[in-house]
Amino acid sequence: MSNDMDKDDRHPEQGARDSDESTRQDSEPEPEPTPVSGDQPTDGNRERGHHPDPEGTESSSIDDLGSSVEVSADIAEDVDDDDLLGGLLIDSTDEIEVPDRLVDQVIGQEHARDVVMKAAKQRRHVMMIGSPGTGKSMLAKAMAELLPKEELQDVLVYHNPDDGNQPKVRTVPAGKGEQIVEAHKEEARKRNQMRSFLMWIIIAVVLGYSLIIAGQILLGILAAGIIYLAFRYGSRSGDAMIPNLLVNNADTKTAPFEDSTGAHAGALLGDVRHDPFQSGGMETPSHDRVEPGAIHKANKGVLFIDEINTLDIRSQQHLMTAIQEGAFGITGQSERSSGAMVQTEPVPTDFVMVAAGNLDAMENMHPALRSRIKGYGYEVYMDDTIEDTPEMRRKYARFVAQEVAKDGRLPSFDREAMEEVILEARRRAGRKGHLTLEFRNLGGLVRVAGDIGRAEGADTVTREHVLQAKRRSRSIEQQIADDYIQRRKDYELSVNDGFVTGRVNGLAVMGEDSGIVMPVMAEVAPSQGPGQVIATGKLQEIAEESVQNVSAIIKKFSDEDLSEKDVHIQFVQAYEGVDGDSASVTVATAVISALEEVGVAQNIAMTGSLSVRGDVLPVGGVTHKIEAAAKAGMDTVIIPAANMQDVMIEDEYKEMVEIIPVSHISEVLDVALEGEPEKDSLIARLRTITGSTLDKGKGTTVNKGPSSPSPQ
Repeated sequence: MSNDMDKDDRHPEQGARDSDESTRQDSEPEPEPTPVSGDQPTDGNRERGHHPDPEGTESSSIDDLGSSVEVSADIAEDVDDDDLLGGLLIDSTDEIEVPDRLVDQVIGQEHARDVVMKAAKQRRHVMMIGSPGTGKSMLAKAMAELLPKEELQDVLVYHNPDDGNQPKVRTVPAGKGEQIVEAHKEEARKRNQMRSFLMWIIIAVVLGYSLIIAGQILLGILAAGIIYLAFRYGSRSGDAMIPNLLVNNADTKTAPFEDSTGAHAGALLGDVRHDPFQSGGMETPSHDRVEPGAIHKANKGVLFIDEINTLDIRSQQHLMTAIQEGAFGITGQSERSSGAMVQTEPVPTDFVMVAAGNLDAMENMHPALRSRIKGYGYEVYMDDTIEDTPEMRRKYARFVAQEVAKDGRLPSFDREAMEEVILEARRRAGRKGHLTLEFRNLGGLVRVAGDIGRAEGADTVTREHVLQAKRRSRSIEQQIADDYIQRRKDYELSVNDGFVTGRVNGLAVMGEDSGIVMPVMAEVAPSQGPGQVIATGKLQEIAEESVQNVSAIIKKFSDEDLSEKDVHIQFVQAYEGVDGDSASVTVATAVISALEEVGVAQNIAMTGSLSVRGDVLPVGGVTHKIEAAAKAGMDTVIIPAANMQDVMIEDEYKEMVEIIPVSHISEVLDVALEGEPEKDSLIARLRTITGSTLDKGKGTTVNKGPSSPSPQ
C-alpha cells in the first residue's frame, strides 16, 4: 500500500512511459531480411487524452452518437400523441432499417452516451452504475468502436539466458509478432536438420567402427544411444530461443474489447502455467508457460468489468496498479505452483477501464481504485426510465427490429405486436408518461414472442403472440405468487366479502413485479406489564419503524389507556418477511378496527405508507398490487392519491376493481370501516386531532396536499 501511495503523486502516464522504456529490450537479431525493432515509437509515449486523429481531423464517427440517429422509416407529417409507434408508417419490423454501428443502436441514456462519447475521444476511464439490463455492457462495446484508431501492438515474451525465471518482454507493431515467431521457428528447423544430419553420421560411424573394427556391437549400440540423447537434449536449448507470442493483434481491425466480468485473478492479471518437470532438461521454458491476462489483451482497447465489487481486494489492487503504471508484469497466481517463481518484465496495459455495477458496487469497491477511475475519468448513473415521446416510441419499435435482427431466427413483428411491446415498456416503467430502459428483460419478451410465432409457423409475430409471451415469461416470483394465491383460494385463507374486526387485506410485492394479498390482523389484549405494540411476521428494519409510526397515531387517536393494553399485530403468512413500509395504512386500519371493535370490509384491499400525522404517502409497485387484488377477488383497492399517475394495469383487470385514491388515514377509515355512526365519530376524532380538513363520503377524491415523490 505504501508503494501505491507514493505513486499517487506521479502523473498517471509517467508510469506508462517508464514501463514502455522497460519493454524495449535488445534481443538477438531476427532471422528476417528486415529486422523489426522494438524501439519503434508507440502510443504509450503520448499523453493520455491527447491523441491526435490519424487523419489530422477529429473522428466524425463520434459526433452523431445514438441520440441523434432517427429511425430509418416513413414517418407521418402530423404525429398523433396517442400513436404507439410515434407516427411510423410501417406494417412490420422488416421495414425498419437497423443501424450498423452498435452505438447507433443504443436507446435512451442520453447522458451516459454523451459521457461515453467524450471518454472515447479522450481515452478516459468510465464507471457506470445502474440497474441490470439498462445497457451498460452495450455502451462499453460501443466505446471500443468509438476509440480513436491506435497503432495496435503484438507482445512477445523471450527466454532470458541470464535468468530463466525472468523472461524478457518486447512489443512490436501488430502483425509483426507472427512473422518474428515464424522466422525463429524456421531458423530452429534449419538448425535441427543440421543437427540431425550430423547426429546420424556420427551414429553411423560409431556403429560401423564397433561392428567392423572393434567387434563390440552392444557397446556400439550403447554409444549410439548416448549420442542420440545428447543431440536431442542439445536441440531443446535451441527450441527455447523461440519467443512466445503473448498478444497477437494481427487480425484485429478495431480497438480490442475484453469482458472480464467474474474473471479469476489468473484470467484478469495473467498467469504462468505449472510445470511438473522442473529439471533434468525436460522442463518447459519459463517464457513458454506465460499466459496473458485480460488487462494485457485489452492493451490499446477497452477492459470491461461488470459487478466490479465482486473482484477480490488483491485483484482490485493489482488492477489499480495496471491502470496507473500502464504496464503489469505476469507471474503465477498460485503461490504453490512452480509458476510463482516466474516474473516477467512489465507487459503493456494501456487500456480504457469501463467498470459497471449496481448501487451496491460502490460500497465494496476498493476506494483507491474508484479514486483512479473518478480522477481520470467519469462516473455515470444509468437511467431506469425515459420520457414517453413519439421519438422514443419510434426508437422502441426499432429496438424490436434490432432484437429480431440480432437473433436471426425470429419472424418479423407486425404493427400491433410492436405496439403491445411498447405498452409493456410503459407498464414496466412504473411511472406515468415514461418507458422502461431495462431492455434486457424487454428483449426477453420479444424473443419469447418470436419463439411462439415461429413454433406456430407464423410469417409474422402478432399481438396475440406477445400476450402469450407475457404469460409464459412470468418471473419466478410471479409464478410463486400466483400459485400462492391459488392455494389460498383452495383452503379459503383469503376472505373477500363481509366485515371482520381487526382484519385487513394488505397488498405487497414479491421480487420486483409480483403482487400478492397479505392479510394483517390486530388484537388488543390486557397487558401483564407496561403496554406495548408487538408485531410478528419477520419484519425488517423499515417495516418495524413503520409500525412504530403507526403506534404513535394509535396512541394519539385512542380514548383508551394503552399503557394497560398490548396491541398485537400479525402479518399473516409472511414467510419471506416484510421489508417495506407500504403496509402502514393496513396496520393502522387493523389496529383501529380492533380498538373500536368496528368491522373492516373484506372486499377491500389497501396499500400505502403513513406519516406520524396520518398523511398517506406514496409507495412502489401499485400496478402489480392492484392486479393481485383483482386476482384474489377484491373489488375495491385503496392506494395513495400520489400513486394514481403510476397505475397502468392490464385491460382485463380494469373492470374488475374500483381504485380509490386517498391522502389521509381518515379517508381510509371512511371507506373501509363498517357502520356510519361509528365511522363518523372516528373520522371526526381524527380530524380534530390532526387538524386536517377533509371531504367526507365514500370514494370522494380529496386534496392531495404536499407529499413525498413517488418511490420507484
